[in-house]
Amino acid sequence: MSTKEKVCRTCRRFVKGTVCPACNQANFSRTWKGIIFVKDPANSEVAQYLGITNKGKYSLWVK
Repeated sequence: MSTKEKVCRTCRRFVKGTVCPACNQANFSRTWKGIIFVKDPANSEVAQYLGITNKGKYSLWVK
């Protein structure tokens, strides 16, 4: 786990730019735990439970 990566506090997606491509927010944290890679959010029970609707790399917990 690299705490240098930033995660969007709104949707928990890992972000490299200045604005989250999933929710268009700029509220980030570098304090997070757990990673989930979502390839097919429509058929993933975990993605549905977490409210994830787009493909991508997400954190399970964000401070």
